[in-house]
Amino acid sequence: MEKKKLAVKYIKEKLEGKTFMTYNEIAQITGYHPKYILKLKKDVINGNINFVHGNKNRIPANTMSEEEKQKIIALYKKSNVSIRKFCNFYHTRSYSCIYNLLKENNLLKDHKNKSNDK
Repeated sequence: MEKKKLAVKYIKEKLEGKTFMTYNEIAQITGYHPKYILKLKKDVINGNINFVHGNKNRIPANTMSEEEKQKIIALYKKSNVSIRKFCNFYHTRSYSCIYNLLKENNLLKDHKNKSNDK
């Protein structure tokens, strides 16, 4: 966010005539693409500049509810199948999502390489 504040500061100075930097130079200094600098310029002129992302502090839309987590845990505890088969059965969530939930609740057995057990 500091880069964006710096870019806005330079753009304001340019608009007020306090600097002779070009928008390409501002882009190079801040690391932004020149097209983004021009978009920021338009936002500064219109007064729409926002330094906080719009999705900050929002819960993701695909977050699993606690009720669904408990349902998956209960179903897996009752089953005798591998996690792959369980994920194929419960196809509303991805394998990694279910795997991480079960691992978090210590329901997965550690499958070590059997050749090391000898």
